[in-house]
Amino acid sequence: MSQSIPATWSTAEVTVQVQPEKLSNYDLILRCQADLRPDRAAFAELLRRYQSHVEKILYHLAPDWQDRADLAQEVWIRVYRNIKRLQEPVKFRGWLSRIATNLFYDELRKRKRVSNPLSLDAPRMMDDGEMDWEIASDNPSPDEDMTTREFYEQLHEAIADLPEVFRTTIVLREIEGMAYEEIAEITGVSLGTVKSRIARARQRLQSQLQNYLDGR
Repeated sequence: MSQSIPATWSTAEVTVQVQPEKLSNYDLILRCQADLRPDRAAFAELLRRYQSHVEKILYHLAPDWQDRADLAQEVWIRVYRNIKRLQEPVKFRGWLSRIATNLFYDELRKRKRVSNPLSLDAPRMMDDGEMDWEIASDNPSPDEDMTTREFYEQLHEAIADLPEVFRTTIVLREIEGMAYEEIAEITGVSLGTVKSRIARARQRLQSQLQNYLDGR
């Protein structure tokens, strides 16, 4: 009588690794957070998607700084080291913006003198308190050009005199064009505080620039 011998089949689990470029931003961040160190391919894809965003922020904050590329690199180093601390992956963009903005002001405090930290095209105060950042003519006359440069210098001085929290909010609002909600997320304060800071910054700028215009 023959004895039947049961056969045992071992099924190996096959894990299919999805290419980073096919993943959503959310999944890329989760992959970066999964191990002790961020997954290099996933992190490289995040960098590719958001590099222009970082460069745009730094450009508006420091257009004349020759080492903006070094600052951008430092931003991504900080992201690499701290991405596991990001508790809400859906807020990655705001978190990234906050890192870039904070790095700029860290560097600004280290420098004794900074020439033209902001690139502003002769903005003018509007009736509603908003800033008009456009130059009226592409080819101003010599007199207009001189007036523009003088106003430009006065504006830089006025912004430089603002408290740091006001400078940050006015740059993010008027230069970056960010929504109040985004600024609140980046700066870590309430929406009401953001609106209050922007309103107060505009009032101070308007007052200082008006004194300049009245004295001409």
